[in-house]
Amino acid sequence: MAEKVKEVAVEEADRLKTLTSDAARSGAYLYPIRGIAYFVSHKSLWKPLTSKLAPTMTLGLGITTFMFVFTYLPQAAVMAFTSGPLAAISAGLLVLSESSTLITILSKTFLIEDALIDTFDGTLMSKNTTDLLSEGRQIKAGGDPMAKLGKLLKKPLVKFTPKAMIRYLMYLPLNFIPVVGTVVFVLLQGKRTGPAAHARYFQLKQWNKSQQEKHIEQYRGAYTGFGVAAVLLELVPLASIFFAFTNTVGAALWAADIEKQHITKEGTAPKLREQAKKAE
Repeated sequence: MAEKVKEVAVEEADRLKTLTSDAARSGAYLYPIRGIAYFVSHKSLWKPLTSKLAPTMTLGLGITTFMFVFTYLPQAAVMAFTSGPLAAISAGLLVLSESSTLITILSKTFLIEDALIDTFDGTLMSKNTTDLLSEGRQIKAGGDPMAKLGKLLKKPLVKFTPKAMIRYLMYLPLNFIPVVGTVVFVLLQGKRTGPAAHARYFQLKQWNKSQQEKHIEQYRGAYTGFGVAAVLLELVPLASIFFAFTNTVGAALWAADIEKQHITKEGTAPKLREQAKKAE
């Protein structure tokens, strides 16, 4: 039995090593950082965020207050056994991170979904990826990228599900394990967040579930790298919503680069087309 456990542990360690290596080589983890710079330097992309500031700030204040009132002391008591004299500070940081995550999840589900789609599409428009964008949106004449966005023809079918919250709550206790637990928590969240960031891109490509899964599996390291960087940013207390928008910009920049890398003189993406044929 001990040998079997050791064998499984070695396999998982090798798999994690390969995933980490692929993520590092891909450079996809840089796109959330690029998203910040691009968002800050393109004022037209601010419109969706500024239109949602009031409701998201109200939600954020309510959730943060609730979390400190009802969860701080219990978590501080538990962390007294793992963090010792730093338990009070560690528990406070953990509650802030938990609050940021809940704010992001609830905001994306109920308040800012359309604003994030507009941000993603506006970024694609600013990168002149109109052929792709026209598959899911009307394009208007206008001055800036956001003004050119017309009526949505399709919306991503990625909604909040109870499974997502259950999975998050299952992973949450990992944070009680100093350093290692938090690293594992962020990695697991990143593996899910990375592919979800391209839900709009997959829809614009008109890929079915099989095609999406094939693409994600082929670039698992890259998506995990992007997801980990995005999760770390969205865990920053009091700034999670801002980073939700900049991460969306980063995902759109990545999608635009993928398109540019694969476009031929005929305007077709040969590798992606080949993947699609194999997946059918």
